[in-house]
Amino acid sequence: MNGTLTSRVLAILVLFVTGCGSTASETKHASPLSNDLTDAAIERYIRTHPEVIMQSLQAMETKREVEQREQQRVALVAKQSELISDPASPVSGNPNGEITLIEFYDYRCGYCKQAASAVTELQKQDSRVRVVYKDFPILGEASVLAAKAALASQAQGKHQVFHEALLASHGEMTKDEILKIAVRVGLNTKRLEADMANPMWQTIIDKNRSLAQELGISGTPGFIVGTELVPGALDLNGLKDLIARAGLRK
Repeated sequence: MNGTLTSRVLAILVLFVTGCGSTASETKHASPLSNDLTDAAIERYIRTHPEVIMQSLQAMETKREVEQREQQRVALVAKQSELISDPASPVSGNPNGEITLIEFYDYRCGYCKQAASAVTELQKQDSRVRVVYKDFPILGEASVLAAKAALASQAQGKHQVFHEALLASHGEMTKDEILKIAVRVGLNTKRLEADMANPMWQTIIDKNRSLAQELGISGTPGFIVGTELVPGALDLNGLKDLIARAGLRK
């Protein structure tokens, strides 16, 4: 089959796979493709060239991924202020650092726990880094409870140490366990319990969830520097590479 005919077959396959096509009889008067191709010819070609179906599917998937990345990039540009400058989000590292690393996380997420030490070490090694924390509890009510406790700990100036202790814990995030961790890092638990009841924390969590949805973040952790978003756990070298790429784009 010649190149022109092959391209036409591919076009019909794309329509067929996406559900946008119609039968040859239905397209007789709607498309010039049916003037040259019959159902029998298409069937014969597909039987002798089954790889065409895979090629068309791969092409569609590549196109879809490119479009999604571009949509995500546009969203990241539009949401820079909300990502970087939201006063409700806890910050650590150099508060005036020239490089901002944003992390969406869940205290019960194993991958977040895996990446936690790398985030801590990065701040020690690179004084340019400012870290913005986005509580994104997606693993149930226990995750929400831990997020509220961490956010409430800011009132006692203990967020960073409490945050790291929560991520280092491998116990269930029950209220008792959270308060035990709070005691270990020097928090006043009575005050913490009272502060956790503030409805503001749920408002912040809901806002983070909406932001994550707009950015296409569905899991944790999710790391952002500039207009690049990397899902999943990163080690120290991975975080350094992310920051280096952001520097090259400036």
